[in-house]
Amino acid sequence: MTDFPTTAQAVVVGGGIIGCSTAYHLAKLGWEVVLLERHKLTSGTTFHAAGLVGQLRSSANITELLGYSVRLYDTLEQETGQATGWKRNGGLRLACNAERWTEVKRQATTAHSFGLDMQLLTPSEARELWPLMDVSDVVGAAYLPTDGQANPSDITLSLAKGARMAGARIIEDCAVLSVAREKGVITGVETQHGFIKTGIVIACCGQWTREFAAPLGVSVPLVSMEHQYMVTEPIDGVTRDLPTLRDPDRLTYWKEEVGGLVMGGYEPNPKPWAISGIPEGFHYTLLDSDFDHFEQIMELALGRVPALETAGIKTLTNGPESFTPDGNFILGEAPEQKGFFVGAGFNAFGIASGGGAGMALAEWVAKGEPPFDLWPVDIRRFGRPHFDTDWVRTRTIEAYGKHYTMAWPSEEHDSGRPGRRSPLYDRLKARGAVFGEKMGWERPNWFAAPGEHAGDIYTYGRPNWFEAVAREHRAAREAAVLIDQTSFAKFMLEGPDAEAVLQEIAANDMSGPVGRLTYTQMLNDHGGIEADLTVARLAEESFYIVTGTGFATRDFDWIRRGIPEGANARLSDVTSGYAVLSLMGPKARDILARVTRADVSNAALPFGSAARIAIAGAPVWALRVSYVGELGWELHLPVEYAATVYDALHMAGASHGLVDAGYRAIETLRLEKGYRAWGGDIGPDSTPLEAGLDFAVKLDTGAFRGRAAIAAQKAAGVSKRLATFTADPEVILLGRETIFRNGERVGYLSSGGYGHTLGQAIGMGYLKNPQGVTRDWILSGQYELEVATERVPCKVSLAPLYDPKHTRLKS
Repeated sequence: MTDFPTTAQAVVVGGGIIGCSTAYHLAKLGWEVVLLERHKLTSGTTFHAAGLVGQLRSSANITELLGYSVRLYDTLEQETGQATGWKRNGGLRLACNAERWTEVKRQATTAHSFGLDMQLLTPSEARELWPLMDVSDVVGAAYLPTDGQANPSDITLSLAKGARMAGARIIEDCAVLSVAREKGVITGVETQHGFIKTGIVIACCGQWTREFAAPLGVSVPLVSMEHQYMVTEPIDGVTRDLPTLRDPDRLTYWKEEVGGLVMGGYEPNPKPWAISGIPEGFHYTLLDSDFDHFEQIMELALGRVPALETAGIKTLTNGPESFTPDGNFILGEAPEQKGFFVGAGFNAFGIASGGGAGMALAEWVAKGEPPFDLWPVDIRRFGRPHFDTDWVRTRTIEAYGKHYTMAWPSEEHDSGRPGRRSPLYDRLKARGAVFGEKMGWERPNWFAAPGEHAGDIYTYGRPNWFEAVAREHRAAREAAVLIDQTSFAKFMLEGPDAEAVLQEIAANDMSGPVGRLTYTQMLNDHGGIEADLTVARLAEESFYIVTGTGFATRDFDWIRRGIPEGANARLSDVTSGYAVLSLMGPKARDILARVTRADVSNAALPFGSAARIAIAGAPVWALRVSYVGELGWELHLPVEYAATVYDALHMAGASHGLVDAGYRAIETLRLEKGYRAWGGDIGPDSTPLEAGLDFAVKLDTGAFRGRAAIAAQKAAGVSKRLATFTADPEVILLGRETIFRNGERVGYLSSGGYGHTLGQAIGMGYLKNPQGVTRDWILSGQYELEVATERVPCKVSLAPLYDPKHTRLKS
């Protein structure tokens, strides 16, 4: 190849819709980009995608990303002259039972919160839009008029043409043999036609991405699953403008194609593919049709569209697609390798995501950060369990099988468990613990009393654990609880420059004395909250950092990247070395005093302090901090002592009413106290000033990342502000309910639940006003929440609902 490029700012590997979209957007940003496809464009998974484009997801930003796809597809054909097959024919979603109808109504409220037009229809109204279907079992339907469908190959080729028009080089029949590195830094890619020098490699290789990334030590948790859909001959009554149709209770989806129908589905017993690896040379290839496996979907489909019984069948397409353990796709820079980006694992909605995902990935590459918070799809949401392909496959099979099942509040996965277990797992289980799982860790969610069903029964109403959590909640407020929080992610930052590093990347003052415990955020350049954690200074050159279980990979990566080159500071992950027992409640000091000789008085161990104490022969770091709003300590100790200390605390606490508690009680307690949760209430798109966390930002301690943005915002004022809302106790708040002020939509809840001390439904959410949000503006309004399309009155508060002066917390 005589004109083969030898350099590029970025090399995109993979010529499906994600790779072509990324190249298109990078080229539009003025980057010198080369896309390499080892065979032909669309020859991987894209060519056999079904092509439905739906927008609504549970995350506002992922919904915005999908909405960007729709807006791009609206104009792409006109821009490039290349047909896309795109049409905004709308999308219907059916509900065939009461619980599903509740789910759909809550989805409609979520859509309204995010600014999407989602209309609720009667069965007869739905049938007017989709005349071929039998609606005898339909309770209701939702209609999104801006949804649509596209021809996957055409829209990809249109993106490729647009990329070329903007200056990108696209080279087919050019395999990437390896990614070259020197001293851990990417230097280029070796291809079958020669070497291309680059510092940025973007892997958009679909189901091949995990294998492609592995030699770099990068884990991309996805596996291949067989996915089938049927294409019929033309059917009378099928018009070109027929909306797409999703019928989750029958596990099926539908779209129009050349006067006929495409029908596919998500069976509960999916078939994984390429368990021993993808065959060499597999491209533009389909799998053998499996009519026996598809029969279960066919039977369900016939009940919805009787005309299918006599329709001619063109094909039964069986193609492998990549799926992930949580059903979300994967974007971002790999934490294991700087300069290596991933866009993969699209779980059969790559066409819907393609435009937005390519835009987001391109901006991530070009600007060093995504255009907005993309935590639900960030590659850093994964961790240790996801290195094992067998575990990933086991969990992904479950996730695929749940694609169209009810998305229950607080639902847990069952597969691949138990994995990571605290030393107390068996003790807690014997005491009635019902476990949840996060990042592979088994964590007690709640404790069943003798005679109670020790398992979750899911519902959109009051769940079966409601009273059990209430017991634990009351014990925390009135006596004491012991919570196994061993799953916390825990890091050590050590060295002569450790303090200086933290002063640069933490918003709070980290220069306190040994024994100081500091709550802080770490900010991006816009002042957004990238990490929310506590830091204990154990020695002059030693800082112990504690963050949430699910943020282990992300926060470690953020802190590591914040250590300047040449700084004498070492970051290590010590999560597996320490157990954590949280002793909380008004009787906590009495109990702790009975198991240690250390002085645990308020004068000796005030709130915000960390001290080394001994319990039952164990060396323990006692951190005086609380996420439940009561007097208490997190007790961090070597894992081998966990059982001994646990037993000692229970023995000492028996006469004081000490009980075990779980994470669902933590949630009810923290809502009453107004404590924020990262990933819900706070994140990269919200600043400490907007979140009401300005007390944790020390603008007078010198420069730190994000300081300039916070200072500017403090001077100008904020246009959104986090507040707490309360409603009558019978209202079920789950998060994403729409907030109305004086009849105008002004935001939505970021989290929701119930406060057992207050006896009220509680939610937290941001109030937004482009003209500015002040305390007076907030408190002068009349508020309502839209809950499952119903408006309910609510009250607003900027102060904690429980113990607003923190007297119990600091007693």
